[in-house]
Amino acid sequence: MAINFEALRLHRTAIWGFGREGQAALKAVRSRYPEKRLAIILTPEEAAAWDFSDDPNLELITDEPSSGVLAQYGTVIKSPGISPYTQACDWARFRGTRIISGSGLWFGEHAADRTICITGTKGKSTVSALTAHLLRAAGQVIGLVGNVGVPLLEVLDPEVNPDAWVIELSSYQTHDFFGTPAIACVLNLFPEHLPWHGSEARYYADKLRILAGGKAEVTILNGADKTLVKLAGEIERGFYYNVPEGWHVQDGFVRYQQQNVLDLKDVRLPGRHNAENICAALTIVQAYGLDAIALAKEVTQFHPLPHRLQQLGVRGGMEFIDDSIATTPHATVAALEALSERTVSVLVGGFDRGLEWDCFVDRIQERPNTAVIASGANADRIEAALRQRLRLLPVQTDAKAVPGSVYFSRVDSLEIATELAMKITPRNGVVLLSPGAPSFDSFANYAERGRAFARYAGMGELSTHEIEGLGIR
Repeated sequence: MAINFEALRLHRTAIWGFGREGQAALKAVRSRYPEKRLAIILTPEEAAAWDFSDDPNLELITDEPSSGVLAQYGTVIKSPGISPYTQACDWARFRGTRIISGSGLWFGEHAADRTICITGTKGKSTVSALTAHLLRAAGQVIGLVGNVGVPLLEVLDPEVNPDAWVIELSSYQTHDFFGTPAIACVLNLFPEHLPWHGSEARYYADKLRILAGGKAEVTILNGADKTLVKLAGEIERGFYYNVPEGWHVQDGFVRYQQQNVLDLKDVRLPGRHNAENICAALTIVQAYGLDAIALAKEVTQFHPLPHRLQQLGVRGGMEFIDDSIATTPHATVAALEALSERTVSVLVGGFDRGLEWDCFVDRIQERPNTAVIASGANADRIEAALRQRLRLLPVQTDAKAVPGSVYFSRVDSLEIATELAMKITPRNGVVLLSPGAPSFDSFANYAERGRAFARYAGMGELSTHEIEGLGIR
């Protein structure tokens, strides 16, 4: 059941977390109730970083958010990075506290709006931005918001009402999803964010909440993802892509049924996975009611998103590619597949979420022209997975491992990993940052990690730009 601002008027309310989402929540509540007593549950560091003196109706709570703290409030607006699957949250809910997200609050206020909701383990930002690009090319006014870079509460009261909202939702935002989308699209399912969700099954279930229990007007699924198709069940109103009957990739073309529509040589999005992302976006455009075949040519004008196989440039005869967004081993495999003809030094590792690296080892076995340099909290796990099935050799200049072996080095930081890669990667080779893990052990987020990689590689600030097209336009 959705919750809206009227419920906040009646309840004691707290905002939990004060990053960008928490700040947007405070601004949104104040826009409705400027004199309401509010609590903000935040860290001592966050409290010290902000001046709250101009708001006398705020109470700052820097204690550990125990069930006793949370249960004092009828409603707690939680930031996405905070898991609701904790004992403290369970007890607070048992005592009657409703723990919601800013996204859930937005959907409660915008229930009548036309929304295109997109999620998936990988590709959701690219598909969201590309969908908005194509719809705008057809003359539609589109709001590109959500996890892609604009918290929903920042557009709670837009100056211009768009024809439709294209909303990227992470699993953190879908777990309490209460919207009824005009179009709901799930791209794929791979294990991710397991500590936050508590289990792989719950992660998948939270992702699929975007389908609104079958109440979405149109459902779009990746027909090639067997796990997704099985868990989603039969859809009555919708489309599959990556199937011969719909949009799919074949022989270097994006095809609709038997028709070659778009030559992949003409687009700027590298790799098979991005070709499939194009198919997803075109399926959404078709479901929206537009001529997707006619609009497909507009894909050639779309620029890749930063930190997603982003080509930073060439230095010392080597090409540097930033794929910092790759936070699962499957995403790293997709990056390697996109560079299948190149000699690659791949930089992997980061925060350890306990994911298995078998798919990565499978890919490395198939391409001995790859050197692996690992750093971060899960470097042990990566090394152990490789060592189980391959002979690890020390990295060398112009490394070309024989089948059954791989050149491998483990170092203490991304900076050292980049320096080593620059020494051993041959001319015309690629230094690829595709960590296969989150950045939280060393960096605030994947974007900060990508910018650091660009600096270490001597590329300056080439990777600092934001995603194009955010907001309403």
